[in-house]
Amino acid sequence: MYKFFVSGMSKSLRALLGVIIFTLVMMTSNSTSAIAASIWDNQTESYTGKQEIIVYRSPSCSCCGDWLEHIQKHGFTIKQDIKTDEIEAIKQKYNLPSEFASCHTAIIDGYVMEGHVPADDIKRFLKQKPQLLGLAVPAMPVGTPGMEIGDTKQPFSVMAFNKKGEVQVFNKYESY
Repeated sequence: MYKFFVSGMSKSLRALLGVIIFTLVMMTSNSTSAIAASIWDNQTESYTGKQEIIVYRSPSCSCCGDWLEHIQKHGFTIKQDIKTDEIEAIKQKYNLPSEFASCHTAIIDGYVMEGHVPADDIKRFLKQKPQLLGLAVPAMPVGTPGMEIGDTKQPFSVMAFNKKGEVQVFNKYESY
């Protein structure tokens, strides 16, 4: 149903819908943010494990390539760059909450990284090895890695999620 609903929308309307959904998630997750604050710190820790990423992305999206450049500049290696029109099936395969869906999904060390997640957050997450599925930056905010548009910056949160669809704020940015 969700796939059918969003497939007829323009990219900007999908982004607006993502912002609305993200706002609703943030409003309902205030109780979990206190828990998250005690779990996640804002220190950037170096990650020394396997840094190869498999990326699934829409063949028609240009921001994905910009995000890949960001990741590579921070020491990650793109093991596979798979352009596919079946991106929704990939998201379902990895149990990504639908409200976090973006134009690309990356897999590293068994974790899911959805959307424009900053490389330092990925490194910190991998170092901690939490019992979670991964991280996501919902709604493709302007100013995130790969979504740069001049000096425009939107505040955004990096969300951590588990198999049950529960979410926590992993990191917040007023300006990246």
